[in-house]
Amino acid sequence: MDTAVASTGTEEQKWGGGTKPLGVSYGKLMMWFFILSDALTFSGFLAAYGFSRFKFMEEWPLADEVFNHFPFLHGTDAPMFYVALMTFILIGSSVTMVLAVDAGHQMDRKKVAFYMLLTVIGGMVFVGSQAWEWKNFIAGEYGAVKTKGGNILQFLDVETGKRVALEDFTQIGPRDVVPYGNNKGIWFESSGDYNATYTIEEVKNGFAANSNVTIRTQKIEVNPETGASEKVVLSRADALVKLNKEAVGVVEGANLTENEYGAPLFADFFFFITGFHGFHVFSGVMFNLLVFFNVLLGTYERRGSYEMVEKVGLYWHFVDLVWVFVFTFFYLV
Repeated sequence: MDTAVASTGTEEQKWGGGTKPLGVSYGKLMMWFFILSDALTFSGFLAAYGFSRFKFMEEWPLADEVFNHFPFLHGTDAPMFYVALMTFILIGSSVTMVLAVDAGHQMDRKKVAFYMLLTVIGGMVFVGSQAWEWKNFIAGEYGAVKTKGGNILQFLDVETGKRVALEDFTQIGPRDVVPYGNNKGIWFESSGDYNATYTIEEVKNGFAANSNVTIRTQKIEVNPETGASEKVVLSRADALVKLNKEAVGVVEGANLTENEYGAPLFADFFFFITGFHGFHVFSGVMFNLLVFFNVLLGTYERRGSYEMVEKVGLYWHFVDLVWVFVFTFFYLV
């Protein structure tokens, strides 16, 4: 049987890409490969977030209520203002990176250094802002209680409909301690679980004593009059019954297991995705800082090319673009 393979006539020809496939250098091509793989990773994370939010749509926290802090304006309701400022700063750093790349094409070392420095500063401000936002999210603002089923009950003023903090109607009561171990004169342990500021019994007593406070659940419904998504508010009588029958613990702030704003899964995704993006921004700042010092030392001037500035610029623009999607998914939609 004849197993010979027919000749195509191209066996002796070399690939036409040569040392610069697609007309770009090896370094740029590898950066594009990295960006593509990283984009797929972020896409998977955001797709998982979108699926989870769709599944728990009626319990998902309202972004306007979660991200409403602004530095030095404690108690002021400023929904999304600070996040919008963070976004503006990061996008502005992309502009300065474009100017740095353009200056590199002109072989203007001073301008490259200046715009790279502005880019580094913008990245540092963004990372610091994200850390401040995490701090507020973790610490919480009002506090809430959780039910046996893991749902969150928040407290409102009956007349104004505004959130009420636990400290506004709850007082710390007497707490007993019992001796622990042989050395009863030194070591003691509490007779209850006081990880939170208040116990569930203290919250129940404070709620019962303040008739101007009611409860709203984490379930979201559309208001037929305004068309806005709002959490279900209970009457005072129903709130008393629900609190006494179902509440089992106090929740203050957010972590990987509890979230005073609503579904705990929201906090899990928030920490993971924004943290992963924050790590990318921090890494980009370090890369840009290294390139900045090399520019000052004249490294790229001696090479006769500022291509390295273009490479870190590609990475920085990618990080900025990813934030646009993160911002849209977490804060706007």
